[in-house]
Amino acid sequence: LMSLGGLAIAIGMVADGAIVVVENIVSMMRDPANRALTRTEVALRATREVARPVLFSILVIVAVMLPLFSLQDIEGKMFKPMAMTIIIAMASSLLVALTVVPSLAAMLSSRRPETKGGNPVVRGLIAIYDPTLRFALRNRLAMALIALAFLAGAGFLIPQLGTEFLPPLDEGAFAVNVVRLPSASLDASKDQATILEKMIMAAYPEVLTVVSKTGRPVIAEDPMGPEQNDLVIMLKPKEEWRPDLDREKLIEGLQEVFAKMPGIRPSFSQPIALRVNELVSGVKSDMAIKIYGDDIDKLRELAEEVAPLLSGVDGAQDVAVEQTSGLSEIQVVPNRPKLALHGLNISHINEVVGTAIGGKVVGHLYEGQRWFGIQVRYPASARNSKEVIERIPIESATGSRLFLGDVASVDLVETPAQVSRDNSRRRLMVECNVRGRDLGSFVAEAREKLAPLEKSLPDGYFLEWGGQFENQERATKRLALVVPVALVLILLVQLSALRNIRSTMLVILNLPFSVVGGIGVIWLADMHVSVSVLVGLIALFGMAVQHGTVLVSFIDELRTRGMSIPEAVREASIRRLRPLLMTKLTSVLGLIPILFTAGPGSDIQKPLALVVLGGLAFTTLLNTYVVPALYGWFHGE
Repeated sequence: LMSLGGLAIAIGMVADGAIVVVENIVSMMRDPANRALTRTEVALRATREVARPVLFSILVIVAVMLPLFSLQDIEGKMFKPMAMTIIIAMASSLLVALTVVPSLAAMLSSRRPETKGGNPVVRGLIAIYDPTLRFALRNRLAMALIALAFLAGAGFLIPQLGTEFLPPLDEGAFAVNVVRLPSASLDASKDQATILEKMIMAAYPEVLTVVSKTGRPVIAEDPMGPEQNDLVIMLKPKEEWRPDLDREKLIEGLQEVFAKMPGIRPSFSQPIALRVNELVSGVKSDMAIKIYGDDIDKLRELAEEVAPLLSGVDGAQDVAVEQTSGLSEIQVVPNRPKLALHGLNISHINEVVGTAIGGKVVGHLYEGQRWFGIQVRYPASARNSKEVIERIPIESATGSRLFLGDVASVDLVETPAQVSRDNSRRRLMVECNVRGRDLGSFVAEAREKLAPLEKSLPDGYFLEWGGQFENQERATKRLALVVPVALVLILLVQLSALRNIRSTMLVILNLPFSVVGGIGVIWLADMHVSVSVLVGLIALFGMAVQHGTVLVSFIDELRTRGMSIPEAVREASIRRLRPLLMTKLTSVLGLIPILFTAGPGSDIQKPLALVVLGGLAFTTLLNTYVVPALYGWFHGE
């Protein structure tokens, strides 16, 4: 799915090189000064003039995509295909732009001089751009201050933006994990799940169907006991929902339905999200606090202190302590003095109890080539309670008849339902879902509330944060290393392309200012900063530098022909206006379809596309006004 998203992004960029080449060939074909040259000679000269900036502008895109291959786990599996798609598409477009496109342009371009004023659209744009460009060149300080004001505004907005691992996907279904006491039987869990299915279907016509899974099969990816159900609630298309019902209201209504069933604890998620969370971090909720230590009772005590603190954080939903108790069992403890009095030993008691309750194979039944073990044990009525087990007969060494209760204590005790471990350490989890706010600020507030408790933990006990936050923290740390690498690659490519440190720094100026547009769109769209947004910013870095390279390299080229800096700046800006606007427009048109896609996966692609669109809009203004205005400053004029 993300490779298709990468293709949508690349569609807008693959034409950039060809646009610049064709525009330059067409301009030179119509230039009366080139009348003496053949079509092939004009095409070759025009292609050579822009080949270097086109080559290195595409190399910049490739360079910023390379660090994405260092991403790990879920984010790596999602964004590596996108990076690969963009790299292959850009490499192919470079080959076509420098070989096929010049040949076709040489054959198809008209050599007639352009009519007075040229294309009416371009003429209108230049009529507006020329005086505004002159104003920008005369007021360089004002342009710089305006750009810095936008940059400061973006810096002010960044701390106010929420953070999350990935945007929440709307899978068109809910997955509800229902937990009961560990002593619940398989049949009771199945019957209760059937009743819940009927209640949900009757309460909400928006529900297409409900399917439940109880316990686990012989081979399963999750260790669910018979006391647990996974209910998958499939929803009808939103067009068929009642007008006053949305996703949040539906969740609230379903919670009321589950509340009518006593003795259960539901946790709401989605089918794919539930499985991904469970497989990656062992957590079925959005977030979990893992408490590590040695004593299972102490872990339970600490978890009971953590749960109410976590419930008090705004946005916490479905807070629950991992169920480790509530399982009852009958415990048989032999009385050694009494056993010795009757001439018995522990192994004798174990054999009798094991045969009576667990069963013992005493022979085999053969049917052709198949054989079956013959097992003997007491009927269920003689082994289903403490009293009847105490009446199990035992023969002493002298041949007298005793009861099990005469030589052992039989008690009904509560034992741990499960003991979980991570890295050989016992641990207990407190899980919760986060709704109505971003995950990053939720964890920050929760950490602040839990800080006093964490400082008072006994020796050998500590807390860890898991779930989606664990993925977010890992991805953020990786991107904190990846982004500087991308910036270094951009700098090296620019130095190779422009061979001028001042021009290179002017082009690099696009990078912080390209973030301004992306941050502004995130804030206006009320989105959170996620891995999708960060990857979009990385892609935006390459696109912003690509367009700046084409303009600055042409200014440098005109200066080598003898033009002064003001003349070269104005001439290059006007002559490159059309190709720059065309390349930006193709990039925008390539991203627009992503904004109107629907279904699972679109929630991840839309933030990426919005960030790139916002950044392109701002860098367009930057490259058409601010970069020309500052060129003289950077070159000492």
